[in-house]
Order: sequence, then structure tokens, then C-alpha cells
Amino acid sequence: MGRHADPTATDRRFPAALIAAGAVVVLLLAGGLGWWLTAGDGEECATRSTVDVTVAPELVSLTQELLSEPGALDADGCITAEITAQEPLQTAGALSALDPESLPDVWVPDSSLWALRAGGTELTDEGSLGSSPVVLATSQAVVDEAGWSDAPPSWGEALTTDQAVAVPDLAGSAEGIAALTALRSALGGGEQADNGVVEVVLAAARSGSAEEALEAAGQGAADAALVPVSEQTVYAARRDDAESSLVAIYPSEGSPMLDYPVLRVGESGAPEEAVDAVVRVLTSEDARAAAMEAGFRGPDGAAPPAAGEESGIREEAPAEVELDPAEVGGLLGRLSTLATPSRILAVFDVSTSMEAPVGGGTRATLARDAARTTLALVPGEYALGLWAFAYELAGDQDWQELVPIRKLDTEVDGQTQREILDAQAVTLPDRLTPGGTGLYDTTLAAVRAARANYDPTAVNSVLLVTDGTNEDDANGISMENLLIQLNAEADPERPVKVIGVALGPDADLSALESIAEATGGEAYSATDPTDLQAVLFDALRQRG
Repeated sequence: MGRHADPTATDRRFPAALIAAGAVVVLLLAGGLGWWLTAGDGEECATRSTVDVTVAPELVSLTQELLSEPGALDADGCITAEITAQEPLQTAGALSALDPESLPDVWVPDSSLWALRAGGTELTDEGSLGSSPVVLATSQAVVDEAGWSDAPPSWGEALTTDQAVAVPDLAGSAEGIAALTALRSALGGGEQADNGVVEVVLAAARSGSAEEALEAAGQGAADAALVPVSEQTVYAARRDDAESSLVAIYPSEGSPMLDYPVLRVGESGAPEEAVDAVVRVLTSEDARAAAMEAGFRGPDGAAPPAAGEESGIREEAPAEVELDPAEVGGLLGRLSTLATPSRILAVFDVSTSMEAPVGGGTRATLARDAARTTLALVPGEYALGLWAFAYELAGDQDWQELVPIRKLDTEVDGQTQREILDAQAVTLPDRLTPGGTGLYDTTLAAVRAARANYDPTAVNSVLLVTDGTNEDDANGISMENLLIQLNAEADPERPVKVIGVALGPDADLSALESIAEATGGEAYSATDPTDLQAVLFDALRQRG
């Protein structure tokens, strides 16, 4: 089955995977997506400045509108903003892994909690674009049947009864972890509360995805699940579909608040005055008014103008439930024990076609940065190894092992496996070699190597990233024989799935789809190579 990056998606998505050990390994979204925004009449400028702004997906339209307003950034139109829509988890990974020149100048995630995941990057909080409480979304029919219209439930009453619950991916969803932290607090904390949270998460895993639950609730299903989301998600759904039955439930204790901070990132690559201009616009009263029109509350909790019964949200702001970052981190750690870890052999194409220019770099540098960002977010109990491949890379062998598969927290000669992998990922652009791509031989060898290192307690897979087609027809295995071998060697007791990523328009997606089908994996297309990081996140999240 093939998947494609969607360069137009801007709404928050809820992946089917529910748990990922405190850090996610994948996610397919609108990441890497950019718009050039200009504010002027085309006059010549002595100096033009571009400010890189990364925002949570639900903020794209709002920030595009604010920063593209003529004269918003400067009267002469000499300052522009490049907006990237990206899930906060992905940005946090980039902040903790990539060099400063690869980072945005301004970041607006949905919650200040993400700043804790940004590694050593200095972040300056310049204010808030808006706010939105975390609520429980479901259908009006469910609310009426439960009698919650006049007497809202507590977090415990809502989430620990027979009512179905669908929890967004915890590692990638501030709403999900905020709701479960609020539940833990409502249950009194301690081991008994932890057990209650675990029971909710396990039950949610049997209820299907949060995305499906929201769709059912919008259609008025009487058995719709409860889904922790931002209040603005409910507002946006009702705004876009007048027939939607989605409504927000406000638990009686109050709600955690998403605060949408405007963060200045480290040592900015853009001139300070240009970054100042962007920050000034995003923290202005006009920006807050526009955010409220879009369904966000003001930083003080003031309601959107259209709040009320017809919008699915109420006018009165709920009491704020404060989240302790240490408690949030501890809960994520405890929940990580529920996740089946991944054991992944990552195999990257280093043929010279990876020199193709993309943006300010090449396909190879994009692959390097995407690998390092993803690596920064993988939990320590996951096991990863790294190969490079092209044609006759090591003698007559098309592949070369750079790092054997080991758990990321394993120490080898004073370094962790994570550090060793990061250092080798940095070298990928320097390994490019002429001669073509030995795709089929490499695939078979990688599957065999992964099976030889099989871990029955983990999801075992091969992640294969290529921008080309098989060019080893004379001496290598054919596609037909590769599929025959993969099927013949398949072991139901030791399954190894291939996750193929076709990078760029020349990659053989059809071949990767056939390989994925033969191994129970997935094939992804990153037709625009700038989508690679988003595709990698989604590909790895589909590991289960």
C-alpha cells in the first residue's frame, strides 16, 4: 500500500498509533510545508530579510493571514516570513538534534510543554498568540444520554466509566497527555491513579483511532467515544460543517490549557530586527483578536466571539488545571512500558543521484537531517542500526553496515548507540558514490540481517530510503526473484516488515509497494523531497 505526503493538510491529525514511549518515531502530516509571504509593493530593498517561522498545523491559516498583511512586518516590504506547518513533536526533535542554521527563528507550538523537549536550544518566550482548554469531544447524543449537559462529569467519571475513549497519540499530542495527567490528578495521584490511567489507555487502544472517533461524533453517533482535544478543534469542526454534532465536554475540575507560546529560537539566523517584527505581529492585539475569530481564546481565557451552543463550545472559560512538567514527564515514562519497542534497520541510499539540489541543500542533506531529527525522539529502549547502499559499495556488495542494531541506550566504548548513530548519520552526504543503485540485493540482505537479529519482544522492520530505481540488473537479483525469496523466507514467528520511502519523483514507488506488500510493510512517497521528515515520522509511527 502506498502513502503520499499531503502538502495541503493544515488541520491537526490523530494517528492510529496510541502510545509511543515518551517520544514518537513517526507521523505523516503537513510538515515541511512552506509559503513565502511578502509585504510590499515590489520596491527594491537595500537588504531583504527572511524569518523562518514554524507553527503548529492548526495555526497555519491564522499566521499566514497575519504575516502576509501588507506592511505588517515593515513598511517597505523588505522583511518576509517563511511559514512551516509542523507537529510540535517534530520541531522539538529538530531543536534537540540539528545545527542552529537548520532551525526556525520563531516557533509557535500548541503548548509550552514542548519547550522541555527542545534539548539545549535556548528558547525565549515572547508571549502567547492565544489559548485553548483541553476538553473531551463527543456527539451531542452521548452528552444527552449521559445527562452531562447540566451536570458535567469529573475527569474520573468521564474517562473511567463504560463510555468509550479514544486517546490521541501521547508522545505527539499535548491534548492527550494533558488529559491523562488531569485524570491522574483527579484520581489522587500515586500508584492507584497510575493504574487507572493505564486502564484508560489500554481501553482506548481497543476503541480505534481518535480521528475515527471524531468523525463518528460529528455524524451524531450515539456510541461515539470521548476524545481529548483542544476546544478550538470542536469550534473549527462546527465552523466547517454546520451539520456537525461534535460538542465539547468541560470536566468539573477544570481543564489543562494549551497556551500557544511565541518562542524566539536560540541565536537567530535572521537579523534581530526582522525577528522582532515577526514577534511583534504575532503577539499584537490584532493577532489575538484574529486568533479569537478562529476559535481560540485570548491568553486570559476570553471566549471566541461565536462561542455558545451553536458553536459546540461554551462562552465561560473552564478553571485551569495546572500541569507539573515533572509529573507529565513521569507519566510519559510510566506509559512507555505499554509500548512495544521497535527494532529497526535503517538503510539509506548514497548513490550520486542524492546530490540533487533541494531548497538550500541536497536530497542527501535532507535525508541526514530527517534521520537525525527522528533519532533524537526515539526512546532509549528502541533498537536501531544503520546501513548505506548504492552499487558495489563494499567490494561487489551493494551495501555497507555503518552501525549494527543495538538499543539506543547501549554504551559502546564510552558512547551511547544514539550518539554513534547520530555521528554516522552526519556522514551520509559525504558517502555518495557513483555507479547506480543496488536496491533489490540490498533489500533482501537487509531483511535477512534484521531477521538474524530478531527480537520477539519488539516490532522488527527495515526502513529503506531511496531516490532511485534498481540498477544492478546484470549481477543482482531480479524483482520477480526478490519477491519469490521474500515470500519463501517469510516466517510468521519472526516477521520483518519493510517500510519503503520513495524520495523524489525518480524513485521506484511501484517496486517499494510490491516489497512492502510481500513483507506486510508500507510504502511512502515523498515526491517533494522537502516532505521527507514528515514521511519518516509517519512511516515509523506505522511500525505496529
